[in-house]
Amino acid sequence: MPEPSPTFFRRGRLLRFGAAVAVLLAVAGYLAAQYVTGGTGAPRCTVVSGKGDGASYEFSAEQAVNAATISAVGTSRGMPERAVTIALATALQESGLRNIRHGDRDSLGLFQQRPSQGWGTSKQIMDPTYASGVFYEHLAKVPGYSRLPLTVAAQRVQRSGYPQAYAKHEPDATLLAAALTGRSAATLTCEGRPAATRTGGTDSVRAALVRDFGRDAFQEAGAEVGAEVGATRPSPTPRAAVSGTVTVPVAEGTAGKADARRRGWEVAHWAVANSTALHIREVSYAGRVWTSGSTGSQWRGTDEKNGAPAREATAEVRIVAGE
Repeated sequence: MPEPSPTFFRRGRLLRFGAAVAVLLAVAGYLAAQYVTGGTGAPRCTVVSGKGDGASYEFSAEQAVNAATISAVGTSRGMPERAVTIALATALQESGLRNIRHGDRDSLGLFQQRPSQGWGTSKQIMDPTYASGVFYEHLAKVPGYSRLPLTVAAQRVQRSGYPQAYAKHEPDATLLAAALTGRSAATLTCEGRPAATRTGGTDSVRAALVRDFGRDAFQEAGAEVGAEVGATRPSPTPRAAVSGTVTVPVAEGTAGKADARRRGWEVAHWAVANSTALHIREVSYAGRVWTSGSTGSQWRGTDEKNGAPAREATAEVRIVAGE
């Protein structure tokens, strides 16, 4: 029987090497998918286009909380929807909308900001509200940023080594911004299963509202808002879950009812995005209601829920929290 040729052995080694590479790539792909989606069985959120064109983006509950914070901080500073889109696309590229403690050199957080480059202390940068605020501060200094291509505007803030990478996130960021700024109604939904390590309740919801939107943001409707929403200062350790309802009055601004309606959907979508973290069970606004874990957690007319006629009241958002 003739001995195998050297070519045979080389071919065998190449095949084994190729198989090993394929396995490693498959494992890497699986791990990347788990990282992006939050893992199998993790609560999911979905945002869809309000234009009816079928566009959608699916993301994790963790990403939803961070996206909602980025948007709320932006609108509370008077930044336009385009600024929120730029911020969301940047965070999607830099961290996958996760508040991570690692990165290139000393980069940290949602936007991979560097303490050594004057963005703030490590503790500050790891606070999503602070990180979002300082991003908008820098963006506001870019002349004509709202008219620039997204990659250009983001790059002038970030100084990234891969400036074109922001472009691929623009479609998803646009969908998120439309929903989270309230322009696109009833387009963001979450499964909303309570997280085992977090507690909720009305105190936690009030604290989170003030944390993201700022206390002054709710004074526009008068003292009632301050008493209802701003009664509890933000705390790193939320109180134990207590069932109850937080009512957020929505004032008519200079644009009248349309302005109030947009503000209402902004708060309503914020609440849904935070439903897992804060154990929010139900959100209702403008005759529509979202219920955690019910019928795919979609927005429905209130008449579908309890047989009562749907009301188009836009004066308040109702958030039911607790176990």
